[in-house]
Amino acid sequence: MNGVHDMGGMHGMGSIEHEKNEPVFHAAWEARIYALTRVLRAGGGKGNLDASRHGIEVLPPAEYLRMSYYERWVARMVGQLVSTGLATAAEVESGQPAPGSAKALPALTAAMVPEMIARRNSARRNVPATPHFKVGQRVRARNINPAGHTRLPRYARGKVGVVVRDHGVFVFPDTNAHFLGEKPQHLYSVRFTGRELWGENASRRDVIHLDMWDDYLERA
Repeated sequence: MNGVHDMGGMHGMGSIEHEKNEPVFHAAWEARIYALTRVLRAGGGKGNLDASRHGIEVLPPAEYLRMSYYERWVARMVGQLVSTGLATAAEVESGQPAPGSAKALPALTAAMVPEMIARRNSARRNVPATPHFKVGQRVRARNINPAGHTRLPRYARGKVGVVVRDHGVFVFPDTNAHFLGEKPQHLYSVRFTGRELWGENASRRDVIHLDMWDDYLERA
C-alpha cells in the first residue's frame, strides 16, 4: 500500500543518524516487546511476518512518524491481538482475562523457546515454479498502487532495470500478508541505475539492487 512508511526516495525526512556502539535494545521494555512478538508469531497460528509488516503500515501517518521503532511494534501487536481474537481491547488495557473467558493452553512453552530462537524461519519454498525472467534481461517494475501490503517501493515503479540474479522461489508477501495464500514465485535481484530512479542529477556511478518477485515485473 502507499503510505508514510514507504520513505525510500523521499525528500525532507532529515539525515540518518548513526549511533556509535548502538545497543540491540535501548530499554528493557523493547526487549520484552521483541520477545512477545516472537512468541505470538510462533505460537498463535494467526500471523506471519508479512502480516506483521502490514500491521505497522496501517498505523495513522502522524502516529507512525511520532513513534519510535519499538513503539510501532507495541501498537502493531495490540492491533493484531484484538483483530485476531486472541484478546479483547479491555483485556489488553487491564492486563486481566475477561470474566468467564476460556483458559487457553499456550501453544509455545518455555521449554520450546531455545529451539525456536535457534531455528530461523525461511520464506524460501522448495516447490516447482516457472521463472518469468532470466539473468541479463531488461525488466520494468510494474506501475501499480495496491491497497494492501506490497514490497514494491514507489520510487521504483515504472522504472527499468536488469535482472542480475535469480534467488529461487519465495513466498509472495502481497498475498501472504492477508492470508490469501503463499503464492510462491521466483524472486530476483534487479539492478537499477541511479539516473533511472532519480533523474539526470544522480551520479552515473550510483546503482541500486532491489529484490523483486515475478508479479512485480514486466518485460521492458
